[in-house]
Amino acid sequence: MLTVFVLFTIPCSYEEAHAQSLTTYMDINITINGKTMPIHLVDNTATRELVAALQQASITYEADDYGGFEKVGALGRSLPTSNSQITTEAGDVILYNGNQIVLFYGSNSWSYTRLGRIEYQSLDELKTFLKAGQGRISVTLSLAEGSAITQLPTDRKSRKKYALNGTKLMQEPTKGIFIKDGKKVVK
Repeated sequence: MLTVFVLFTIPCSYEEAHAQSLTTYMDINITINGKTMPIHLVDNTATRELVAALQQASITYEADDYGGFEKVGALGRSLPTSNSQITTEAGDVILYNGNQIVLFYGSNSWSYTRLGRIEYQSLDELKTFLKAGQGRISVTLSLAEGSAITQLPTDRKSRKKYALNGTKLMQEPTKGIFIKDGKKVVK
């Protein structure tokens, strides 16, 4: 008797692929009219360059409504792109043409570079925050408190461990990437 084994690979669902593409890199803050919300950045070349720029100083730019589903404004600098076809959702923060940031309060499909996502409680809260449909706003992007490791302890006896986003770890992770004694550790 001949036995034949057939191996099937099942591709992950759209939701799983979308969740994988939204792996958080670090948080930055977005401030509009004195109110601040966090943006969870994804890890890509554009966000790393954005964070490097924010380590020097906050970035403020003007954004306007466009198409009834987004606020868009020129960043004042160019970031590297890694465009792919994306269907955006409310809260998405996108790089367009390498030098414009788009803040979505609706949905659109286009070739963009994903930067991250504004964390909000309800769509109404997001629309109010972005002043959706109300014209030009001033947007300030800044590093979230403790969002980057700017200086590591030099005392080797301290044995302190930090996550890549700069937060101190109480115990050593069993898996992942972290900073220990000023050096990157991969487990």
